[in-house]
Amino acid sequence: MTSESRKCGAVPVLVPMPADRPYSYAVPDGMCVVPGSIVRVPLGPREVAGIVWDGECEQIDAKRLRPISQAFDCPPVCADMRRFVDWVASYTLSAPGMVARMILRAPEAFDPEPWIEGIQLTEARPDRMTEARQRALEMAADGLAWTRSGLAHAAGVSLSVIDGMKAQGVFSTTMIPPRPVVPLPDPSYATPELTADQEAAAAQLRQAAAAGRFSATLIDGVTGSGKTEVYFEAVAEAVRRGRQVLILLPEIALTQAFLARFHDRFGTKPAEWHSDLPPRMRERVWRQVAEGTVRVVAGARSALFLPFNELGLVIVDEEHDPAYKQEDRVFYNARDMAVVRGHIGGFPVMLASATPSVETQVNALQGRYERVDLPSRFAGAALPEIRPIDMRRAPPARGGFLSPQLISGMRETLARGEQSLLFLNRRGYAPLTLCRACGHRFQCPDCSSWLVEHRFRGQLVCHQCGHHERRPDACPECGTFDHLVACGPGVERIAEEVVGHFPEARTIVLSSDLLGGVKRMRLEFEAVAKGEADIVIGTQLVAKGHNFPGMTLVGVVDADLGLANGDPRAAERTFQLLSQVTGRAGRTGRKSIGLLQTYQPDHPVMQAIVSGDSQAFYEREIAERERSALPPFGRLAGVIVSADNRADAEGHARQLRRAAPQAHDIAILGPAEAPLALVGGRHRFRLLLHGERKADMQGFVRRMLADGPKPRASIRVQVDIDPQSFL
Repeated sequence: MTSESRKCGAVPVLVPMPADRPYSYAVPDGMCVVPGSIVRVPLGPREVAGIVWDGECEQIDAKRLRPISQAFDCPPVCADMRRFVDWVASYTLSAPGMVARMILRAPEAFDPEPWIEGIQLTEARPDRMTEARQRALEMAADGLAWTRSGLAHAAGVSLSVIDGMKAQGVFSTTMIPPRPVVPLPDPSYATPELTADQEAAAAQLRQAAAAGRFSATLIDGVTGSGKTEVYFEAVAEAVRRGRQVLILLPEIALTQAFLARFHDRFGTKPAEWHSDLPPRMRERVWRQVAEGTVRVVAGARSALFLPFNELGLVIVDEEHDPAYKQEDRVFYNARDMAVVRGHIGGFPVMLASATPSVETQVNALQGRYERVDLPSRFAGAALPEIRPIDMRRAPPARGGFLSPQLISGMRETLARGEQSLLFLNRRGYAPLTLCRACGHRFQCPDCSSWLVEHRFRGQLVCHQCGHHERRPDACPECGTFDHLVACGPGVERIAEEVVGHFPEARTIVLSSDLLGGVKRMRLEFEAVAKGEADIVIGTQLVAKGHNFPGMTLVGVVDADLGLANGDPRAAERTFQLLSQVTGRAGRTGRKSIGLLQTYQPDHPVMQAIVSGDSQAFYEREIAERERSALPPFGRLAGVIVSADNRADAEGHARQLRRAAPQAHDIAILGPAEAPLALVGGRHRFRLLLHGERKADMQGFVRRMLADGPKPRASIRVQVDIDPQSFL
């Protein structure tokens, strides 16, 4: 903000709307704001929260400017965070206000938390002493302030006992500051016993955390090698040095085990940040992060936009996970943006994975990232033996989906009192329901996708838009009763087959859409970890870092599933998913096995999994990417045009293609109808841009959008730089 801006009493304010620049507002007499101040401003007929931004105001007559309505009593958004917002907006071609909107998602936190009314012991004593009153006096004798309910609970007495003594002047009223959402972590609470490999890795990470400058480090360790315990040492070092820490996790709402491990190491849990957090807790976490009361946050990708003022370390766990990519409003990859955040703030970023992304592997190989290797499991535990089951030679029984070899392995595991896991990355009972009489297939009325049967709920569900309907008894097309048939398996159908083979076994299905939500899911994961289930059937949720001590057999029902699409990352993602899920077995040292049901046992991905030669897989995949000039050796961008009708979407996409500038280093493919051509009633066409590694992809797209037609109200254009999904 210039001195002229201060003198004329006008400031630029970034508001949470898709505008390409801040708006200018007048600062009323007596109000003090600085860059980063969070304010309330009029915007059209309503008022919104915004952030006082850097730079100069527009040249507008001060008399025409609308004044700021309120300056919140809140720590300002720091300069590094404001630079980060501008960088993300520029890179993703998003409106800066829409990026800032992700900071402003807790409006009730902009004002300070109210103090709490409490009580404090005085010199007076009750006129009559009872055992309950004595306990309360002893508990309050330290002279500290208590809440009425807190003291009653701690002393084991009723509220009437406390209120009676308060009425006699034994306790006086006092005000207590808001309690922290979590206590401060103690870096020396429980120093772990590390192996030699772990200690060497921890020393390298401690050094990076203590250096006080930017660095990016890949922690590459096999499943069960203790990556979490090792990077906890970097967390401890950062906390000792008075810095805040952010740990990004792909499924924070389901990683109760991680929170427990953090508590065991630091004596308290970290603050959580994810979409399932109650609104009041989200507001308290946001406020206390801004004030510095919260020192460590474990959160989903959106935690990257919390208003840290003393951030000194970011860790991205399971850095390869596709859940880090947001594909709504602002399209960004939290893993890559975390590295940018560290570079802007001048602090280290650490990426941990047993199966790193190809992009991260290349950065480490080329020296842009440091590398820490953990090649063996903790306490000498062996990795599971992986065997393929050729489904052409050992097919399942008629009407089933489990091969005799897999069933035999499960029976032996059950006899030893150990756990089995069956993995199928397909929710529900069956991916398609059709009528045997007329061939009618149940399709979503608003999307070009089949309705998935969820037999537990008695519904047919669209996994794209959420449409659901009751599974009918008769075909809606021909009216024939009892001729609807489920095609293909989902986890619910596999569970039905398992119960048929093992009726006495305790079986649990783990899937994100089961009734009961996150709370039930956490209880189910805890039950599995405690050995309260014999057979687990799960989707990709079970592959995300969970530790199941009794698990010694992992069976992959359809190992080929992820290979059956045109995604250029299909081989990489299949390798990562199968490696992660088979890594759930044998983590406590017991002999373990992974069985892959496949119709392509000679596929390079299957060969790499079975042989355990991840290096060979990465070498082949990196060479293939380089030959094809695909990321990280080339650049991709997607432009998705959607509209209420097909002709409008296609027409606008074709006009954008014609408006594209000439460039020797960028090619345009399409427009073509998207594989998911209809989602939520909107027709979709895609343009795919493929450029050389140093091509100015953002400049090319900006020029194309600027020279192309302006979208009408029903047309929406979305830009996805570095796309992860091609649907």
